[in-house]
Amino acid sequence: MSDTYVGAIDQGTTGTRFMVFDHDGTVAASAYEKHEQIYPEPGWVEHDPMEIWENTKDVVIEALAQAGIEASQLEAIGVTNQRETTIVWDAETGKPVHNAIVWQDRRTTDRVEELQEEDKVEWIREKTGLEADAYFSATKVEWLLEEGDPVKMQRSRPQDNKERAEAGELMMGTPDAWIIYNLTGNNITDVTNASRTMLYNIRDMEWDEELLEEFGVPEQMLPEVRPSSDEDYYGHTDADGFLDAEVPVAGALGDQQAALFGQTCFDAGDAKNTYGTGSFFLMNTGEEAVKSDHGLLTTVGFQRSGEPVQYALEGSIFITGAAIEWLEDVELIDDPTETAELARSVDSTDGVYMVPAFTGLGAPHWDGRARGTIVGMTRGTRREHIVRATLESIAYQTRDVAEAMVDDSGVELTSLKVDGGAVKNNFLVQLQSDIIQTDIARPQVDETTALGAAYAAGLAVGYWETLDELRDNWQVDREFSPEMDPNKADKLHDRWEDAVERSLDWATEE
Repeated sequence: MSDTYVGAIDQGTTGTRFMVFDHDGTVAASAYEKHEQIYPEPGWVEHDPMEIWENTKDVVIEALAQAGIEASQLEAIGVTNQRETTIVWDAETGKPVHNAIVWQDRRTTDRVEELQEEDKVEWIREKTGLEADAYFSATKVEWLLEEGDPVKMQRSRPQDNKERAEAGELMMGTPDAWIIYNLTGNNITDVTNASRTMLYNIRDMEWDEELLEEFGVPEQMLPEVRPSSDEDYYGHTDADGFLDAEVPVAGALGDQQAALFGQTCFDAGDAKNTYGTGSFFLMNTGEEAVKSDHGLLTTVGFQRSGEPVQYALEGSIFITGAAIEWLEDVELIDDPTETAELARSVDSTDGVYMVPAFTGLGAPHWDGRARGTIVGMTRGTRREHIVRATLESIAYQTRDVAEAMVDDSGVELTSLKVDGGAVKNNFLVQLQSDIIQTDIARPQVDETTALGAAYAAGLAVGYWETLDELRDNWQVDREFSPEMDPNKADKLHDRWEDAVERSLDWATEE
């Protein structure tokens, strides 16, 4: 057993995990705790940043105890996180001024439509590689500065948030920056998370003055942007803090880029798909920021200290695993593990299609007013058909993105690495192979977001010295090959596209 380890904080949409890895990339310990999902109004989603930080401390302590190791045995800590979720906090007290606005939140859809009407979509895309969408941080922080101040009138000097931000009294960051700030006292983010804010120029690799002016965001409140794997470190944990040790915090990546890194997709053309709350299909495009003509995002893949930025194409699917959670919410299933058996119990969906556009549709459609839709039901429709249709929706959405990826990159997809909680479902992964008509490889360590953050931090401190060491750690758990006739897969997918059409532009009253 190793004497030293690397830890990774994985701050996700539904909960926070801390994982401890040894030099072989093997999991030595893991602890997880959920946090509350807050829905103040339809289409709004919030988290309590203080609850997230308290949970972070709890899972770190729990995992270390589980492994029977001291914090001093951690060579480094890496951070990975739900991206785009936006937090504004008081620079003096460290307390949030409002709940975090989650990436799924649609409250700023009207503002995005203003940008569309003002023909600013291409302008934003050229600078950031992103679509103009409420998904990203820019309109969220704009809302927090203008609307998100419920205690304003309770202060003796009721300045608004915008004035306080301009005076340097407020900080802003995504959950990685929030965690790093609480660990080290420094407001720092990495290039991948910065690239998801819609405020960062991914070609000039700096906060963009014109975008900051457009959204009314003072630059002084923004975090410092560093490489994803930083030999200068982001800081150290406090020796007098909850860990009783000074541990370097030296790596951070947004969760999907972390999974790309953890799946060792270090070379141009390497691709992975992560199945979590949503699904995120990324392809490494090397040092070239490939522009998408098919609704994909051009984003920063990762950066190591002293090395060029590696870019990626990304297809962002908002709802996949969350659709399975919805089945549980409406009591069609008692537990996600039931879905495979229920889906197998019928030969097909009997023509039922489920489009899980609960928070709009991401790539390649980008319709913030699309809504969840079930079509094709008859009196003979049973819960088994709806469950199967929900699993199929995950596979169809991934095919939509895969086809766009091939069209944009010109690289034919021959195999795909997958990870995330949903890939434990063998039925789903086989179905995905059938619908997308390609081979799929599932790794032995499927929590690759945490692994990628650990790798980034470990490389920065010399725990691992080369990328080849990490490639050697990657091991296949199981491979899946298509079993469905290609013509049948095409017909099923064509009918899916008809169902998607029914879901578009539904929420016109919002």
